[in-house]
Amino acid sequence: MKLTAEDLKTFLKDVVNVMEENKDYLSELDRKLGDGDHGVTMSIGWQAINEKLEGELQSEQDCGKICITAGRTFLSAVGSSVGPLYATGFLRGGKVFQNKSELTDKDLKDFWVAFIEGVKDRGKAEVGDKTMIDTFQPALESLTSNFDKTNDFPSAFLQAVSDGEAGMKSTKDLLSKRGRSSRLGERSLGCQDPGATSAFLILSSFLTTINSVQTV
Repeated sequence: MKLTAEDLKTFLKDVVNVMEENKDYLSELDRKLGDGDHGVTMSIGWQAINEKLEGELQSEQDCGKICITAGRTFLSAVGSSVGPLYATGFLRGGKVFQNKSELTDKDLKDFWVAFIEGVKDRGKAEVGDKTMIDTFQPALESLTSNFDKTNDFPSAFLQAVSDGEAGMKSTKDLLSKRGRSSRLGERSLGCQDPGATSAFLILSSFLTTINSVQTV
């Protein structure tokens, strides 16, 4: 498949909308585990990206510049720990897309590998810590494994999102080991992690974008 710079911007816009729709839900999840502001934080970061999409990125065709601007903008807008994580993801992924206005299956696979590895390198969390990595790591392993077999990004990413969703749901049964929620101990059981949930929303938004491109 081929994805254009306009499709990439559509994806980012989709995330803006999805985060607004789920802002209260994400904050509600966070109230059970943290300080209750995860939805607001994600909204602030993505609304800042939206301003760039409607401003300086409106005619930008370099997919690398679009991602790098998104990462830097998110970092500037969001002061919490999630800011540097997503910023690193977008900056690493942006290098894959540099000087490209059209993206191939391999480009897309390489972007998500770089993006998730960037988040992991910055955050130092592991599967089982009850964080966004419980969504991202299963998605990453699934994507690389299936893409290596088929070289077909859409089908590999579809399975990756499904495996990421299973990882997100698994956080209900985990004890928090990172951040403020780690102080809750046993009380963190039964609550789905808000960071794992917003990570899944980002992945599922990209799936929506590639599905819409395929049906055009």
